Amino acid sequence: MRDKNVAGILALFFGWAGIHRFYLGQVGLGILYAILLFTGISAILGLIDAIVFFSMDQEVFDYKYNEAALRRRRRMQQRRRRYDTDFDREERKRDRRVDQYKSREQKRDLSNNRRTERQKYYQRPTPKPVKTNPYKNSGIKKYKDYDYDGAIEDFEKALEIDNKDIAVHFNIACAYSLNEESKKAFYHLDKAVELGFNDYKRIKEHDALAFLRIQDGFEEFEANGFRLQKKQQLEAPKEEMLELASEAEKAEAPDQQEEILQSGDLLEQLKKLGELRDKGLLTEEEFVVQKRKLLE
Repeated sequence: MRDKNVAGILALFFGWAGIHRFYLGQVGLGILYAILLFTGISAILGLIDAIVFFSMDQEVFDYKYNEAALRRRRRMQQRRRRYDTDFDREERKRDRRVDQYKSREQKRDLSNNRRTERQKYYQRPTPKPVKTNPYKNSGIKKYKDYDYDGAIEDFEKALEIDNKDIAVHFNIACAYSLNEESKKAFYHLDKAVELGFNDYKRIKEHDALAFLRIQDGFEEFEANGFRLQKKQQLEAPKEEMLELASEAEKAEAPDQQEEILQSGDLLEQLKKLGELRDKGLLTEEEFVVQKRKLLE
């Protein structure tokens, strides 16, 4: 069997001598190429033949140059079939039956697998519907609107529905901190950490927890892994009597408020505003307004 790629390579490199024609059994053309060697025509013809061979379809090449070999191969196959014994024919039949049996087995296995998968799908338990907590969303909305008392009320109702919601415990701790109720803020922050909250950087940097960070017990709270000591319990806030401020202190209060607002340290500003309120120089409403200005 002659190969068209070999013929193409011979035509490309030795076409000027007609070698590819000798390879293809065309002796007359090969001699003609050799005669035209000194004219340069054979080199051009060899290049053209190389291009034709490389671009020629394999079936066309075999039909033109391998026809005799193909005829010989077909005759050998026919002769081989003619001399096949009955035993060989029976063996081939048996092989075909085995193949058919294997094909049926594969189809049966595939059908069984599909049936099993379908049964697993229909037996799959339906997921439980997720319970919505409307008070959680309403509490967040009120928190963003600076209504911290309303947010605390809604967060408390949300905890009655789900007492293990980490986000609600953290949010209500922030709201209590903004309202300067440190004990309740510590309690809910402790619960959030107990349930799995571990973003300690947020505890140390969140603006809403600024009041909590200036409390005396915060360092101990932080050293304990942001957990309360076992002996510490949530206690109701105690009423404290405010000392009456003198008239001179009240007159100096607006200047002190302006000085506090102009200072750069947020923690220091909150602390000074708390001192003015404790002295009676600021009402609760005035304190809330000034605190909102600082946090904005």
